[in-house]
Order: sequence, then C-alpha cells, then structure tokens
Amino acid sequence: MIAFTVKPLFSIVVLTLTLVVATFLISPPSPFSQFSLSPTSPSRKFDIWSVRRLVEWRPCKWWLDGDLTALPAKNNGYIRVDCYGGLNQMRRDFCDGVGIARLLNATLVLPKFEVAAYWNESSGFADVFDVDYFIQQMDGYVKVVKDLPPEIASREPFRVDTSKRKGRKGQFDYIESILPSLLEHHYISITPAMSQRRDRYPLYAKAALCQACYNALRLTKVLEEKGAELLQAIPKPFLSLHLRFEPDMVAYSQCQYPSLSPASLESVDAVRGDRKPWAGEMATIWRNRGKCPLTPSETAFILQALSIPTDTNIYLAAGDGLMEIEGLTSIYTNVFTKSSLLSGEDFTSMHGNTKAALDYYVSINSDSYIATYFGNMDKMVAAMRAFNRMSKTVFLSRRAFAEFTSQGLKGKELMEALWKVHGDDFGMGRGYALPDCFCEFKL
Repeated sequence: MIAFTVKPLFSIVVLTLTLVVATFLISPPSPFSQFSLSPTSPSRKFDIWSVRRLVEWRPCKWWLDGDLTALPAKNNGYIRVDCYGGLNQMRRDFCDGVGIARLLNATLVLPKFEVAAYWNESSGFADVFDVDYFIQQMDGYVKVVKDLPPEIASREPFRVDTSKRKGRKGQFDYIESILPSLLEHHYISITPAMSQRRDRYPLYAKAALCQACYNALRLTKVLEEKGAELLQAIPKPFLSLHLRFEPDMVAYSQCQYPSLSPASLESVDAVRGDRKPWAGEMATIWRNRGKCPLTPSETAFILQALSIPTDTNIYLAAGDGLMEIEGLTSIYTNVFTKSSLLSGEDFTSMHGNTKAALDYYVSINSDSYIATYFGNMDKMVAAMRAFNRMSKTVFLSRRAFAEFTSQGLKGKELMEALWKVHGDDFGMGRGYALPDCFCEFKL
C-alpha cells in the first residue's frame, strides 16, 4: 500500500523538477546573467561583445523609405558652407549645412574647407570626397552645383554670422535669422551654429542632412584605394581603437595629470596657453564629470576589464603626437598604425586631413571599434557602423572610470564595476548613433 502511494508521488516530483530545469534552459537570459565571473578570472571566456544586445540603432524609415517633398521650381539663392577644424568636424558642419540649404530652399555650393590653420595644409573638399558621386546621390534631396552662374561667380558670398544665439533658450533659428539675408544677397556663406535645433526641421530637410552624411559622402577613388590597401595590411580580426591623448587635447581639457613623464608635461605646457588646469576640489568635480581624456594606461586597464584579450590585433586610429603610448603597448603588444603599415611616397606626402580619412575608412570597416572620447570622428564612425549593421562599437566611459577611482575602487573591484557599466551601455545601445537620422530597434 505504501509502495503504491510513494511511486506516483516520486514520479510527480521528478516530472516537476524536469519541467523547472527545462524552463530555465530554454528561457531567454537577462543581458548580463551569464557573466557572473570576475573579469580577471582565468576561467572567464566572455568579452564585452558577448553581451546580449537588446537595442540596435538603424536608419529611420522616414529617411530611407519616405516620400520626398519635391524641390520647388525656383530657389531662394545659393549657400556655401564654410567648414573649420579637423576632417570630421568639417564633415559634421557640412552635413548640417546641407539640411539648412534644404530648409531654406537654397542651392548648395560645394563647401570651403578652412583647414590651413588646423592641419597646416590646403586640401579641400574635392581632395577628400567624390564630388560627382555626392551630387548624384543628393538628387531629389537638394540641388548641388559645382559652378555658380557668371553673375554670382565673380563675387564673394555675403557672410552671415551664425555664432550669435537668439531666443530664450539660446537656440538659433535659421528661417528667422538667415533667410532674409539669402533673399537679399542671393549668395551667402555660413558656418552652422552649434546651437541649432534640428528637431524643428521638417522631415524633408532632415532627410537631406541624413542622406548627405551617410549615403552621399564617399571618399575619392584614390583615398578609397589607399584605405583598402591599409585595411588589407592589418592582421585580422582586429579592433580599431580611437585614442585621444595628445598635448593639445590634454591642455584643452584643463585636467591635471601629475603622473605624466617630464617630457609629456613639457609638451602640454607648451600648448596650454591661458587654459590653466583646474585645482583642488574643482579638479575632482571636473574629472568626475568625465571631462578628462583617458591615458593610454587607463585605456589598457579598461580594455582588460572588458575582457579584451591582450593579444588582440589593434589598429590605432590616431594622429601624430600621442603621449605615454607605452602604457598601452606594454600590455597590448599587437598594435598597428598607418605609418607602420604604409611607407610609400604617396602616403608620406599625405596631409593630416587625408590621413584622418584613412583612419575613418579603416574604423568603419573594422571588426570592432572602441573610442576613448565621444568626439566628431567617434560620432561619425559609430553612426556609419550602425548604418552598415556593425554593432561591435563601444565608447569607454571616462566619467565612470573617474567616479569609481575617486571612490577608492581599484584592481578586481574596479574591473567589475567597469564591466557592469559598459555591459549595460552596450546591451542597450546607448550613444552608438546620432538620433537625428537613426531610430531605436528593439531586438
């Protein structure tokens, strides 16, 4: 009698346990449940790229699939965009200028690249980008011309100052502030204001900006061939690392780095000018806000925290003058640069602008991309990688690193905290595309 009652009970218990285990095995895990091991544990097999993605950024349908508003038969004049700074800052300003030209119903003149002061060179838009391809791809979005009508070509454009901010919230309104000058002078030049409000644009103007930035700007054939040559020379697979720790960057940040070598400190002081570093409590506040560039050794530490193997092939996307690079290369020994892989005369004669284009080309085609700074290049590269469905992109958090170290975290504890922050960001796709042209897609 007892045997008869126990056997069914035992069967029920076994069946229940089987169902529980099966449910656990087939149910989708949380993004980080599988990564409970310490980043420094020898048994850990997962790196940051193994974190399950919950959100991707993809081009918005209103841009790629939307019906374009037909261009008016008559335009309001011609606009030239004057661009300053490094390549990706100029690219950003030009993309903004395309949206402004469409907003104001103007014909776009090829931009003027004011690069001499920054790069000590004279390369222009046509030296970097394929002009004919750009004009072809912008058909229907905005009218673009290589040459001005004779009655306009003989004079310089009327310069419109967009640096002044108007409105209660400091936002610049282009229709209110620029359109009257365009109608009066018919040919104007602008540098887009940093305070502009793209969310006020009608979709056809935003679509023109997006099309220009991510579909129409292609490098010249010569630069594409050189970029392909460089890409071929890098051992695969590889990670492209955009590292920013040059003297001017450190000086501009106004951050203190007392542990730097005397040579590095001297280089920073030489370009500091009147930008004195913050001191005392303000220096800590400034650093904890994420304002201080990561050093190469700090970068190497965070890469280890993210379980990036130390034998990873790393392409260093950076300009000349990096300081303290041994802090990275002493740990990650397979580091390659464009100057170490390309040595022909056609490369050595290239200027900063075109060399920056090579870094951009390699970075958007790399197996993975990590940036130590959220600058213009990083925003452009991340967006292009999102456009091409390449999701292995991470921005190292200067703010998290500063806050954790100021709290006294170090070693294994610091690594665990950094892993959690970056894992959360990567899983949720935070910051990996500009919201102007890309929309969230939940996986």
